[in-house]
Amino acid sequence: MKVFIPVVAMSLIVSACSSVDKLKNDPVDKKTIGLLPTEKQPDLVEVAQFKGAQVTGVTVSKDGRLFASFPRWRDNLPFSVIEIMEDGSYKPYPDETWNTWSGNPEKNKFTCVQSVFVHENSLFVLDPSSPEMKEVVGKAKLFEFDLATNKLKSYWEFDERVAPKNSYLNDLRIDQDTNMVYMTDSGLGGLIVLDMTTGKSKRLLDKHPSTKSENVTLTVEKKDFTLADGSKPQIHSDGIALNPVDDKLYYHALTGYTLYRVPTSELKTDKKDETRLVKKVENLGATPAPDGMIFDKNGNLYMADLERNAVSYRTPDGDMKILIQDERLKWPDSFTIDDNNNLIFTDSLLQDAPAGTPVENMTFKIYKVTLPKAVL
Repeated sequence: MKVFIPVVAMSLIVSACSSVDKLKNDPVDKKTIGLLPTEKQPDLVEVAQFKGAQVTGVTVSKDGRLFASFPRWRDNLPFSVIEIMEDGSYKPYPDETWNTWSGNPEKNKFTCVQSVFVHENSLFVLDPSSPEMKEVVGKAKLFEFDLATNKLKSYWEFDERVAPKNSYLNDLRIDQDTNMVYMTDSGLGGLIVLDMTTGKSKRLLDKHPSTKSENVTLTVEKKDFTLADGSKPQIHSDGIALNPVDDKLYYHALTGYTLYRVPTSELKTDKKDETRLVKKVENLGATPAPDGMIFDKNGNLYMADLERNAVSYRTPDGDMKILIQDERLKWPDSFTIDDNNNLIFTDSLLQDAPAGTPVENMTFKIYKVTLPKAVL
């Protein structure tokens, strides 16, 4: 059977692949990474710690309420989502029942929460529903809780068309202007868009090289990063950030060195094909290998710098600089910024605790640093 591919479509694919492959084969220029020129490094302050519970997600509300999430990457997880008090103590959110899982999908219970995100007066909880990252159990879900009442306000389920069995929905951002939710899939590679007004969702760029892992081996804590079985990980589109300055969505594979962006105007659930979207994908060049990412209000993009025990940032001009470098930072994971100009982030120690490995004797932490005036 002959398959006909239009010349225009083929040229788009070849062009996109060739530009991405070029960057994949080029070494990262570490000289582009510099220290802050006029400010000393900010102090690293511990916010909370958890013995035997691996934290990944973190988010803060406008009134300072702090929330964190813990994926079900192993048995005996004590909770999936918590609220952290000012003294570092914490409690399950919204209650213990939501955080008690019997092994099967259940209504009003979390399965495997990867990330949390506060928007306006709501806490959004992204549940890829893939314990130990093996495969989706039931359906991946997104929950919205009203922070005024701590009650479930809305929820959305994603079928296999949007979140296939081997997907792992990782992180999310919300576009206030369009009421759209943007999510990354780090399991297969791709972007998920949800229109909260209509309830429609769609999978985009899941065959595009920009959402795929690159053929690299990360060196974290002076050793190769591997999975529990010793294999080389391929973690696809992971970090995601919405720029308030240029209204574009930025995304990055975890095992990769290339940053991409696309106009949010092209991320619609009613698009019939991706021809125009593919044309709008921009390759922004090499960065450190990150996990989470977040923009401040001035368009500085903060990202984990996994191979340098650091948090780095990309300026609006495209320069890369180190915000803080400290041997205590093993695997900076997710980021949030509070109203006091603190960058708050988790340290998930993923290099020593991939899914399926025991963590009973490990301690995981949340840190914060005050952003210096140089980046405001």
